Amino acid sequence: MSINKTEILNSICYIELVYERINKKIRGKFSKSEIEKMLSDIIRETQEEFFQRTGKNIYVTNSQKNIRITINSNTYRIITVDVIDKSFR
Repeated sequence: MSINKTEILNSICYIELVYERINKKIRGKFSKSEIEKMLSDIIRETQEEFFQRTGKNIYVTNSQKNIRITINSNTYRIITVDVIDKSFR
């Protein structure tokens, strides 16, 4: 099954707790709207070859931004982000 980046961008959603989790993982103090814009921009600029479906999740890896976004493949809900390079700020 192929991954449709446009469908992800149009359907992406967040739960309240994920904003705090993202700020903790990237050591930031971003608002909800800043997080949503940042992640949408990263997903938009990441080539589909760097999207990987494993089980129920889609992983979007952007090495230029040093970040990997985990998305539920059924609901398109953001689960978390992980910093690839610990120097990311």
